[in-house]
Amino acid sequence: MAALADAELKHLSEVAHGFSLDVLVEVHSDEELDRALDVLGTEGADAIGINNRDLRSFEVSLETSLRLVERIPASVVRVTESGLAKPEDLATLRKAGFGAFLIGESLVRQPDPGKALEALLAKAVTKR
Repeated sequence: MAALADAELKHLSEVAHGFSLDVLVEVHSDEELDRALDVLGTEGADAIGINNRDLRSFEVSLETSLRLVERIPASVVRVTESGLAKPEDLATLRKAGFGAFLIGESLVRQPDPGKALEALLAKAVTKR
């Protein structure tokens, strides 16, 4: 699927805001982050999510988030996505400046995802 043109990205952001929706833009690289900030600025993106999964190789590296986080303006919610499984991951990423976490695969593989999330968060808080 082709990426959205800059004008389309900006238009979708404006339409979403017109419906009082927040806009989360997902990026995977320096180039995508540059584009999101250039096209939308801090007004067009309420949150920027950094996906730690390389969509070509499916390898996951938290270093992607750690490398890009400081480039996201403080006025934008910083979201880290993919590869979050251990309390130490959450503590490290929180300390680096992330205010939100997208945790999926590590939880859906558990017999009781709710309890697994509760345990993950409890341990992450004590590690801060």
